[in-house]
Amino acid sequence: MPSPSWLLLGAALALFVGQRLIASIIWNRKYKLPPRVPGIPFFGNTFQIPPTQQGPWAKDLAEKYGEMFTCKFGSQTWVFLNSSRVVNDLMERRSAIYSSRPEWPMTQDIISGGSRIVMMGYNDHWRKLRKIMHSILNSRQTEVYKPFQDTESRHLLWDYLHNPDKWYTANGRFANSVIMSVVFGRRSQLGEPATEKLFETIEDFLSNVQPGANLVDGYPVLAKLPTFLQWWRPRGLRLFHKTRKVYADEVRNINQKLADGKQRDCFAVQFLEQCEKEPDINETQRLFVLGSLMEAGSDTSKVSVSQIIAAACTYPDWVPKARAELDAVCGADPQRLPGFGDRAKLPYITAVVKEGFRWRPNIAEIGTPTTLIKDDEYEGYKFPAGTVFTWNAWAIALSPNEYVEPERFYPERFLNEDLNNPLKGHWSFGPGRRVCTGWHVGEANVFIAISRLLYCFDFEEVPGHPIDTLRIPQLAGGKAPFAVNIKVRSEKHAQLIERECSSVVDLQY
Repeated sequence: MPSPSWLLLGAALALFVGQRLIASIIWNRKYKLPPRVPGIPFFGNTFQIPPTQQGPWAKDLAEKYGEMFTCKFGSQTWVFLNSSRVVNDLMERRSAIYSSRPEWPMTQDIISGGSRIVMMGYNDHWRKLRKIMHSILNSRQTEVYKPFQDTESRHLLWDYLHNPDKWYTANGRFANSVIMSVVFGRRSQLGEPATEKLFETIEDFLSNVQPGANLVDGYPVLAKLPTFLQWWRPRGLRLFHKTRKVYADEVRNINQKLADGKQRDCFAVQFLEQCEKEPDINETQRLFVLGSLMEAGSDTSKVSVSQIIAAACTYPDWVPKARAELDAVCGADPQRLPGFGDRAKLPYITAVVKEGFRWRPNIAEIGTPTTLIKDDEYEGYKFPAGTVFTWNAWAIALSPNEYVEPERFYPERFLNEDLNNPLKGHWSFGPGRRVCTGWHVGEANVFIAISRLLYCFDFEEVPGHPIDTLRIPQLAGGKAPFAVNIKVRSEKHAQLIERECSSVVDLQY
């Protein structure tokens, strides 16, 4: 006969299993989710999603399951939205309840000190910080940015002419220097350690935010373990202190320049003064607001310019059309550089920029997840609060149901009534209330850089090193993600760059 203790244990186990079975039956009667991607017990699909370049993986699943499918990453249920129709219906029209964020005990609470605004839940604190960021990145500030975008894109041309092997680093310096000029009142230099460290922290963050990168982000309940049992914490704290130091060094430089009477007026100075009146914004939150601005203004623009260069190499049929338009405005026998004042005469270049954002979604290949804050119903499905939703960026951008010849780089698809609305026709800046606050700056960055680069340079694949545009790494560790031959169009174009751009190279402030 079994002992009483074994009988008691067996009864407890039977009760537990019974409760879970009953709970599952009740849940399944109350809720209904889109088709599930088969996984394994407990871990779900955690080990199926690749650590990088997740776009192709999610695109293949969309082709198999249709407009929506469900995955399980740890304890979190994710619903992928694979068409513009469902993204519009849920993340745009119902953004009031689809705009929060999942729990990220590692990536947000530890690595970001709970202060990275892009990962904050949809609450009053997020709205307050979002308002601050919007004040420096909104459309009314575009005139503030234009002089810096003009200066930095001239420097970009100089770097391409004199250091073509460092073209990718030059793209990063250009984008970073625009935002640094506005936010911190200083320029960035090619190969500058501070700029390289910033891009390192961006890649640290992006590599950790991917589904499956950290077990505790998939199972937030693990964060309730005693601190000494949280094996992930030491690594997270090292990344936090590394990131915080990068941001703090910039603030320290500002304070030193203020003391020396050499600091230009800039957003950071005004922001830090305002923070003295806002005691509920602590020092770490202040640093991460400024850091988020640096990140928002740097990485996406750098990668987007690079993607369009890849498109010029692999789908070159559109380049002569862009050149003809630029030559008609600025002279086939080069007379001057294109500028923002020419934009109304350069509709094809605007279309090139939009196509660049659509063509191969970068950074957020499977979108950026949001969390449903209350139960919702849609087309026969019943979603519980806490469900994670994301727009499947690659699946949408490369779907023939969305675009004709989606893999082709074809700017003509955007020569329509929405040409001058950068948010229409693609999801590169995200949907709903979590749309990227810096889209005005990012779009203008890419326009001025690409118009001038196409006017002055030819881009070709390196023989023996073809560019696989479906496999361009988004996290390249600071190295160029593909090989490219860069040649100035003519000696006269080289002379134009020397004449128009040399004065900005040594400009300091």
